[in-house]
Amino acid sequence: MKDRVSITMLEDGIADVRLIRADKMNALDAAMFAGINEAIAELGQTKGLRVVVLSGEGKAFCAGLDLTAMKGGGGGSGNDLSARTHGLANASQGVAWGWRTLPVPVIAAAHGVAFGGGFQIFSGADIRIIHPETRCAIMEMKWGLVPDMAGFALWRTLVRDDVLRELTYTNREFSGNEAERLGFASHVSDVPYEHAMELARVIANKNPHAIRASKRLANLAAHADDATILKAESDEQLTIMGTPNQRESVMSQMERRKPVFTEV
Repeated sequence: MKDRVSITMLEDGIADVRLIRADKMNALDAAMFAGINEAIAELGQTKGLRVVVLSGEGKAFCAGLDLTAMKGGGGGSGNDLSARTHGLANASQGVAWGWRTLPVPVIAAAHGVAFGGGFQIFSGADIRIIHPETRCAIMEMKWGLVPDMAGFALWRTLVRDDVLRELTYTNREFSGNEAERLGFASHVSDVPYEHAMELARVIANKNPHAIRASKRLANLAAHADDATILKAESDEQLTIMGTPNQRESVMSQMERRKPVFTEV
């Protein structure tokens, strides 16, 4: 993992996660797939984690599949696409879908290029911040393939159906500005990494139990029926109300100070 992905723990439980294959624009080879999945697994076991910021070093967020990998199997990833090795997902899907399975919010900061699999990894974040000139594409059709890294499962809650179909069928390139307008990105920023870190610090100073519960509800709302969501809201709230962290949220606001939470 350490030659493809780095994890640096910052104060307030913020994990600074970076794709570090900068000489290849963080393109996805077998080692990168393995490294991202290992990083997600490690973060899932990290005590005191409150929020993740995901970015890419160098000139790009992620240029997608390393073209030299196209000679192998698994759609070029080298992974067994039939095997459900990462919960609901296979190993190729895990590098994008896995960010949704983490118990804490993930904020992605993209610049330069986010093509193909790289765009699907970006889409896996809870909140997505992009430089206006970032080059984006659902690239797989260029190679006669379909998006197979959890893209459709993620994009269905972000953009209109006809927009998604057009961009998939044509593999047309679009900018960060257009990505935000269409719904793929949450915010456009000239400094996406700095913007992501600023937002991470805000989230890190909220009740971590309530943040995790809110992510569970957001994930559920993407596919469940109304009755299930309404019941889940009540169950989560009843679990949180009156707890030390919930009371600390109130007291810190009343006393105008930084909250001190007990860790999850």
